[in-house]
Amino acid sequence: MEDRHAYEKVRVNGAPAEATLSTGTGGGGGPELRWRCAGGVTAERSLSLEADVLGVEANGKEVVVRAFVADAAAASCAAVGKRRREIRRRKDYVFEMAAGEGAAAAWGDTLRGCLDSFGRPKRLFVFVNPFGGKKRANKIYAAEIKPLFEAAGVQITTQETKHRGHAREVASSLDLGRYDGIVCVSGDGVLVEVVNGILQRTDWKEAVKMPIGIVPAGTGNGMAKSLLHAAGETYSVSDAVFAIIRGHKQSLDVCAIVQGQERIFSVLSMTWGLVADIDIESEKYRWMGSARFDFYALVRIMNLRRYCGSIHFVPAPGYEAYGEPVTQVDNIVERIEQNRESPGPGPGFSQGPSAELERSDWRFFDGPFVAVWINNVPWAAESAMAAPEAKMAIWM
Repeated sequence: MEDRHAYEKVRVNGAPAEATLSTGTGGGGGPELRWRCAGGVTAERSLSLEADVLGVEANGKEVVVRAFVADAAAASCAAVGKRRREIRRRKDYVFEMAAGEGAAAAWGDTLRGCLDSFGRPKRLFVFVNPFGGKKRANKIYAAEIKPLFEAAGVQITTQETKHRGHAREVASSLDLGRYDGIVCVSGDGVLVEVVNGILQRTDWKEAVKMPIGIVPAGTGNGMAKSLLHAAGETYSVSDAVFAIIRGHKQSLDVCAIVQGQERIFSVLSMTWGLVADIDIESEKYRWMGSARFDFYALVRIMNLRRYCGSIHFVPAPGYEAYGEPVTQVDNIVERIEQNRESPGPGPGFSQGPSAELERSDWRFFDGPFVAVWINNVPWAAESAMAAPEAKMAIWM
């Protein structure tokens, strides 16, 4: 956007002030709104349109800027460099234009134009899972999520999930052309369902381009934690919503898992043994929230089980000495190539190591195993950084 500046005498929340609106990137910053109260007694204040502003409304000679700012930012000098990471809160700034309605309309149009230039979503389809975690998703949506979307002027279509697999069913036939993204107000389970629904569509090559957001309202919430951590954001419901409103995107690898004739896709992790037992068997303690995992982990550790099997893998750089070398192509490695082509409408394995031994240093472990835990992202849950070195898009 062309770098332009506008200056007006205003009243900000009732206090006389002088305000400047910068629309471009001159000086190294993005579009910004600055003001200083009359007399210069208070410090100059500012709002970054990209980082602080939800939406804008012009009404008469007033322009209402709906912001989502850190507590310190609401009363801090704009000259301060990087802001401390604070808990954000909603705050409205009402700019009353001394020049009247014409100036307010012009500023409103300019501010909205800046927000539109960021490519933010305008229409979202939102899944709300009332069964996840402590079954508070509906309350979280009503109290924390919906107000932020409304302040940003985002049109929302909501779908409460009714049963396991419902989100997958809806995603597999949803008219994606009507929306700019899909949001899951849930734990990681509904997100996985949506991904599988998208990838089982006949138009999956286009459908997979649809952004999918997640707001933590379940038990584990590992994906929300991983995405917010990677973006340097505080982990919270409101920060997750604000990241979605701002249109933040992160590419993500998808893992295909084949068991017999069934093919499923995973974005968080794959578990076998102890961790899977804890996840599945602790369902009866879901009322405990995330504490169910800690509790049932102790139960299972006191009564460890062992599972027989083999793990074939291509080691990451620096881990070539782990396991034993595969000296000939066996049926497990051979299936890697066989499964590159999908038997159904969804994708096969488009990436990953080759099954040709001379091209990939395949190695293996033989069991028995207590636990196998393969993570696609760093955080397996909001309190468990299971794979600190995991990268979210190594094949992108």
